[in-house]
Amino acid sequence: MTLTASYERCRRLHARYGRSYYLATLLLPAWKRRHVHALYGFARYADEIVDSFTMSADRRAALDDLCDRTARGLAGEPVADPVLPAFLHTVRSFGITRADVDSFLAAMRADLSVTGYATYDDLLGYMEGSAAVIGTMMLPVLEALPGEERAAREPARQLGLAFQLTNFLRDVAEDHARGRVYLPAQDLAAFGVEPADLGRPRTGRAVRELLAFEARRAREHYRAAAPGIDLLVASSRPCVRAAVELYGGILVEIERGGFAVLERRVRVPRRRKAAAFARHLLASAEAGRHERRVRVELP
Repeated sequence: MTLTASYERCRRLHARYGRSYYLATLLLPAWKRRHVHALYGFARYADEIVDSFTMSADRRAALDDLCDRTARGLAGEPVADPVLPAFLHTVRSFGITRADVDSFLAAMRADLSVTGYATYDDLLGYMEGSAAVIGTMMLPVLEALPGEERAAREPARQLGLAFQLTNFLRDVAEDHARGRVYLPAQDLAAFGVEPADLGRPRTGRAVRELLAFEARRAREHYRAAAPGIDLLVASSRPCVRAAVELYGGILVEIERGGFAVLERRVRVPRRRKAAAFARHLLASAEAGRHERRVRVELP
């Protein structure tokens, strides 16, 4: 697998499985896109091992193998894999920390055995690896303004948490079918919801009230992430704003539907996706032109 082919494999994974975020990445400068695709491709690759409904192989053995190949690749050894060459190249190019990579893989491993979380703090511990570190791995690719790298880190974490919690709200029924309940048991008990209620064909009133409560938490994460956008270089802001609008749009659709997420998978209508993309396209083009106006002093 050549490096070029590996980046293309990651791009295709992103285009197929992460359509909203993939659309947002089209607003980035071309050179940044492939690195975002690489990070998404690696995350999706691992996620498919633990989550795919059709996988018949030993999931634990497959994840162990991926972890082993990733560790060897990070140590500089050649690895035979369709996704890892692009991911490892991106990690090395941007100085992404080994701790973030290990934290993500640990969260994937937890999905093989952990079926629920007692409290929101427990869930946040899981989301640190499954979501927050995705934000911090993306940050050097998106580029913080000079001197703002430290300040931009926490908003990047918060945006990862916001996206993840939005997914949990949308995918309640799908996760229940996998034998997992991500919504905290403490919250279920507070609203009188039994885990079995999350697998029913219709969303009962208690479940809707529970989801409304969790949606308010997601909104808090989005609010905490918002200041970070202006800490990025101008050419990355339209992409992140569009991603927030599209993922936040899922939350809006959940709310508009009265939190009836068990009846159907909530989606943002295509016309709204197109409108969001168009709103940020002009800003993306202008930011790109501005950043290319760099005066080079020759010796």
